Amino acid sequence: MIIVKMGGSEGVDAQSICVGLAEWVREGKEVVLVHGGSHETTLISEKLGHAPRFVTSTSGHSSRYTDRETMEILSMVMGGRINTLLVEHLQKLGVNAIGLSGVDGRLLEAKRKPTLRVVEDGKTLVLRGEYSGRIEQVNAPLLTTLLEAGYTPVIAPFAVSLENELVNVDGDRAAAAIGAALHAETVVILSNVPGLLEDVDDPRSLIRSVPLAEADTVLADVAKGRMKRKVLGAIEALRAGVGRVILADGRVPQPLQQALAGEGTVIE
Repeated sequence: MIIVKMGGSEGVDAQSICVGLAEWVREGKEVVLVHGGSHETTLISEKLGHAPRFVTSTSGHSSRYTDRETMEILSMVMGGRINTLLVEHLQKLGVNAIGLSGVDGRLLEAKRKPTLRVVEDGKTLVLRGEYSGRIEQVNAPLLTTLLEAGYTPVIAPFAVSLENELVNVDGDRAAAAIGAALHAETVVILSNVPGLLEDVDDPRSLIRSVPLAEADTVLADVAKGRMKRKVLGAIEALRAGVGRVILADGRVPQPLQQALAGEGTVIE
């Protein structure tokens, strides 16, 4: 069982990732694909006249501020266009893919955070009307049923709240939660960086291995920006029983095969 998170940043090679995933399926591996869509969502938000707002929480995590209109744009772009085109591409490659969002069948349930404490210009602000949440439950039997029937789930990472509202959830942590719920051997998180870097401006500073016992220290002292959530998701997955998490580059040739060969940061 392998969970693949394909980031939505510019430069990530979705076609190569799909080709590698199709090879795994032909080899008999069970695979679940979780995808992002941040870059495309930003472009479409700007075209619709609803400029995105990115914030940093008081705990240092970067995210998109998600008001209701932003949530609806996310659902249109990620749950509609990106998810459907990925399923189409996988079908062309012979994979019987099925597109889902976390709302379908209550696949992902999350506790909504209606307010968000952020730091801007050195000041702490409270943003209201936030539609984001933290995953509390994964409908593993639904995914297991689909996998056993020969389908490959392709999941857009938003969820339904306990009050039945559509909420945005972090894609990396969604992949980690799904991996934990399915007792996955490996979670591969692909983005537009080589992995965890000691110096974010120097790709040669790649940290190739992080023992779980040292991951909290790495999270606090090394991980910056979006990488914080990736490392946090890895810690959550490993503590819930996932065998290993690989943070790797989604822009290189054969990104999935390179990730499993150790080209990235392995946390285990």
